[in-house]
Amino acid sequence: MAEFDVDEFISRFKERARAVKARGLPPVAGPDRAALIAQAERDYIDFSLVGVASWTVEGDSLVLRIPLKP
Repeated sequence: MAEFDVDEFISRFKERARAVKARGLPPVAGPDRAALIAQAERDYIDFSLVGVASWTVEGDSLVLRIPLKP
């Protein structure tokens, strides 16, 4: 199994957050459009939270610390 690189993992989440912000919407309207926008907002929040996390290893666990204040 490949070695797990936590910094690279967090970096991927930063990139995913940027990609969500930059992607356009397909030509849909009504409830489908609203659902796509809502999902993009959730994706951005999730990815950006992990993207700013600091990390430590405690025992056998990887611990991500996510700041709650900007």
